[in-house]
Amino acid sequence: MAGRDLVSIVTVLAILGGTAGYLLSDHYSTADDTALSASAAESLPENVTETASIPVQPARRETVVLEQGSNLMAALTSTGVERNTAYSAIEALRDVYNPRKLRAGQKFELVYSADAQDSDDLLDVLSFQPDPETIVSVSRTDDGFDAATDKVELTPAENAAAGTIQQSLFLAAENNGVPVPVLMEMIELYSYEVDFQRDIQPGDSFEVMYEQLNNDAGERVRYGDILYASMTLSGNEVRLYSYTDSNGDTDFYNQKGESYRRALMRTPINGARLSSGYGARRHPVLGYTKMHKGVDFAAPPGTPIFAAGNGTIARIGPFSSYGNYIRIRHNDSYSTAYAHMRGFAKGLHQGSRVKQGDVIGYVGATGRVTGPHLHYEILKDNVQVNPIKVRMPSGKKLKDKELERFIASANMRRKQYAELSLKNRKIASAD
Repeated sequence: MAGRDLVSIVTVLAILGGTAGYLLSDHYSTADDTALSASAAESLPENVTETASIPVQPARRETVVLEQGSNLMAALTSTGVERNTAYSAIEALRDVYNPRKLRAGQKFELVYSADAQDSDDLLDVLSFQPDPETIVSVSRTDDGFDAATDKVELTPAENAAAGTIQQSLFLAAENNGVPVPVLMEMIELYSYEVDFQRDIQPGDSFEVMYEQLNNDAGERVRYGDILYASMTLSGNEVRLYSYTDSNGDTDFYNQKGESYRRALMRTPINGARLSSGYGARRHPVLGYTKMHKGVDFAAPPGTPIFAAGNGTIARIGPFSSYGNYIRIRHNDSYSTAYAHMRGFAKGLHQGSRVKQGDVIGYVGATGRVTGPHLHYEILKDNVQVNPIKVRMPSGKKLKDKELERFIASANMRRKQYAELSLKNRKIASAD
């Protein structure tokens, strides 16, 4: 076999690769590699060289914004995506997200790749963030498209605030930079023991340390949980600490390691005004003195109403002058009642189990009323008692090793709060 013919065979086999290349290696030693490679390079036709180096088309990216009055189908087809392709992608999206929830202004990131058969762009990936914590993506597969959702990883950072109350807790919190969601959580937390209409006086004070959850860019996405809070009311300080016990259960405990959550909440509504107390009063509709066997909280229509404790719904629906009414049985001794509601939370019926803090309905003005409010009753052995004065059963108490762990955790929280407060004062003085 002539040397040049041998080189031609080697060249062809090298281009074909695979099994042919391995078969050739059985007949020629590695000592000939250098010479063969050099000869092959000299004799390789120009058209073979061009075929062996097919250029790879880079992926193309595009951002599309959903316009007012438009929809996702229109947004995709406006970029040149085939209607059938857009339809397939949207149908896959429905498995994880309802396209009807999309709003004007929503941004979509589109990634295309060039088809190996022609130069047309193919939609490979459609992704968007319906909220700061969620990424939704639709990706091309061999069988069409698949959709998935992923959570954005958020990084917690601690913040602290403190203030002295002059007019109201709300104004004091606002003036000292406490976010409204944090204030609402603090009010709910202390509502087991504090009557926010009567117990707070000018000169009382508060402290709070809470989490702020940031994205990778360091931007705040939302506020997290309260880690530590303190309220000083008429000289009496009550400190509360978030603590996760050895069983993994998280609750708030006071300085003594006693759970601050009671069996029943005194005020099962946030941000409401106590408009009428328990006891004899001149009835605003009937016009004569009548015993008022509960307390009234004035609030805007639609304000959420919470279950005051864990229990079972014993009655739900219209009930005499109470209007829309719910009664919850908590145990053999205690029940609570909620009246004049505009409506009930979905899915509730007689026999439904509810947990403390669950939304059960909304403030309304049904029944015999002069305006929207919640009428709230606590019944002990089927007799109404004053919700403000009744002594609530206490929660659990930490003991032994668990108490030691809690004390160490509480000391750490106090140290963190002190460091954050000092940092805030330095920043404020620098400004």
